[in-house]
Amino acid sequence: MSQSQGLFRSALILGLMSMVGPFAIDMYLPTMPAIGLSLGVDEAAMGATIIAYFIAFGLAQLVYGPWADQSGRRLPVYFGLGLFALGSVGAAMAGSLEALVGWRFVQGLGGAAVMVIPRAIIRDLHTGAAATKMMALIMLVISVSPMLAPLAGSGVAALAGWRAIFWVLAVAAVACVTLMHFALPETLPPERRVKVNVKALSRACGVLLRDVKFMGLTFVGGLGMASFFVFLSLAPFVYTQEFGLSPTGFSLAFAVNAAGFFGASQVAGPLAERLGLTRVVLAGVSGFALSVAVLFTVVATGGSSLGVVMAGLFIGNAFLGLVIPTTMVMALDDHGEIAGMASSLGGTLQMVAGGLAVALAGPFHDDTAVPMVGAIAACGLGAATLAWTVLARLRQPV
Repeated sequence: MSQSQGLFRSALILGLMSMVGPFAIDMYLPTMPAIGLSLGVDEAAMGATIIAYFIAFGLAQLVYGPWADQSGRRLPVYFGLGLFALGSVGAAMAGSLEALVGWRFVQGLGGAAVMVIPRAIIRDLHTGAAATKMMALIMLVISVSPMLAPLAGSGVAALAGWRAIFWVLAVAAVACVTLMHFALPETLPPERRVKVNVKALSRACGVLLRDVKFMGLTFVGGLGMASFFVFLSLAPFVYTQEFGLSPTGFSLAFAVNAAGFFGASQVAGPLAERLGLTRVVLAGVSGFALSVAVLFTVVATGGSSLGVVMAGLFIGNAFLGLVIPTTMVMALDDHGEIAGMASSLGGTLQMVAGGLAVALAGPFHDDTAVPMVGAIAACGLGAATLAWTVLARLRQPV
């Protein structure tokens, strides 16, 4: 097998594993209003099912990273996917909002494994532009989720009700365990493993928290991801209430908005090889901030329409597709010996940023696009300011 074939094979497997987490969000987005009606709760209450998942998803990453550094990459993935399957079964049987939120929390605890560990596996195998290229390939596989998962969720719900979505997620988790067991060997040999103890964890966290480059790039990517989390939590209601879309119509609109991100992520690797990682990040984050600021100005002054919102978010997400994979790679590049811990801490901080953005945007939600786009624009401007400040301070070559 050639090097390029091996890279593609590994990226395909890691991408399929990484899809489990996004599927847990994307599949049930179109049915959130229907689930709320079924459980007798309003839109604001349904937001708790997303926030619970994000909180668990973020906190659990602090466990999986060090665990993966000590035991290797495979065992934590097996455990996490098993826990995700359990949470999915519980969510399928939930009879109240409280139960659904609780089982979604369990889902998030398990799904975090396939957020942290694939990034550490990439760092085991590659660095620099090669790692960015592999990350982009994984993003290509993951792109199936926002494009097909909402449609799949709408179809499953139409045939068997919203609970069937969670049964499908449980089966997907079991399938991923099987795939990894037979197709992906361990990438962290015993001699490179780091024994985990409180002192070692404290030392590693201290190193990372004092690293201006790591923290800055983590939050640049985190603010970008936060903008997407705001979209995930509010778009189902904006698109159905303000623009009158059906669950299937929302699924198609969501796929178009997400396509910009994942399409652009495929050129991040080649651009990084040609221009350098720093230039890619600065260009991407600047374009993202400008495009969403313009979109907010338009919708806030009465120019809101489905076409305008979709076009503006498509352009903004395309620029964001250059930022997320590149900042992930840059943040981990100097920390190969604690890649699992760096990945988990970075992921946790990004999830916290995303959860805060959703919580702050929620009270302003009024079924129109203005609060949603305003929160996204705030994330974009914050990310651009931070990126230019951090990279200029580090005197990175451009």
